[in-house]
Amino acid sequence: MVRLLDAGLEQLTVMVYKSGEVAKSALNMAFRGFMNGKDVMADVRDLSDVISSMTVEIENKAFELIVKYQPVASDLRIINSYMKVAYDFERYGRYAWDISFTHKKLGALDACAVASDLMPELVEKVSLMVGKSVEALRQHDAELAKTLADTEKEVDGLYFAYLAQLSKARVQSKCVMCNLLVSRYLERIADHTTYVGEAIVYIATGEKISLR
Repeated sequence: MVRLLDAGLEQLTVMVYKSGEVAKSALNMAFRGFMNGKDVMADVRDLSDVISSMTVEIENKAFELIVKYQPVASDLRIINSYMKVAYDFERYGRYAWDISFTHKKLGALDACAVASDLMPELVEKVSLMVGKSVEALRQHDAELAKTLADTEKEVDGLYFAYLAQLSKARVQSKCVMCNLLVSRYLERIADHTTYVGEAIVYIATGEKISLR
């Protein structure tokens, strides 16, 4: 027998996944803008605002399911996890806006003497993590979600190596500030992908794990 709650949970699943897709698009746009020296701040801000609105809708839907159907513990686990994932996707959108804002205000990567192969590698790995987190949610794939842990460690290593490079740079302060801030945003985005991964594992298996 199909419960009305199950239909509601399916709707919630779709809503959260769509939010993740928009968040991924916002980040990819911000990444391309930063790496290619293009001002995409206005477009990224619009997408970030859309994600924030979607998060509110997800929260409202979650509370509606709780009030109307009084879900059991296993259902509450899923609902609560989706709310956490929606928040992390909202953070994706916010960091995308932060990257595009920082790029516009402080300058382009290609004009910066401290640009190195570490930044493109950071961007590539974080972009991969974001894509994996959204795909793992779509498939409820706990094993794919768990692979985020190893890449997050690689991102941390690149981040600290880049900080060491920046600390030795003798260039204009705006350039160093821009790269310092963007590298930090990338490191934080990677952290949030692991939070999403942990929630996916919990949804799929009921197991609470740490991927950091």
